[in-house]
Amino acid sequence: MLILHCPYCQRDVDETDLHAGGEAHLKRVGPEADAAAFEQYLFMRRNTKGVHFERWRHVYGCGKWFLAARNTATLQVYGTYSAQTTEPPAHITEAIRAAQESQA
Repeated sequence: MLILHCPYCQRDVDETDLHAGGEAHLKRVGPEADAAAFEQYLFMRRNTKGVHFERWRHVYGCGKWFLAARNTATLQVYGTYSAQTTEPPAHITEAIRAAQESQA
């Protein structure tokens, strides 16, 4: 079972309390974008096997959106952080790097 830490209410919750919201850190397109750029934004997502950054909503808790870094193959969670963060925090990128080095 997937367990994530909500950075807002500071609780560890399992996936039944959460709702997945797709890929994190997407570059949104505005009304000035052409149809091809909007189609790319709307439909094209990475579906990587390995490290993935995702959006999650704590539905049955505080109700807020947050971001998580996890490995889709092993379900290892590297950390969670505020949805207002534009890039993964340094401690999460370090955890990912350390895990990848230990596997090599």
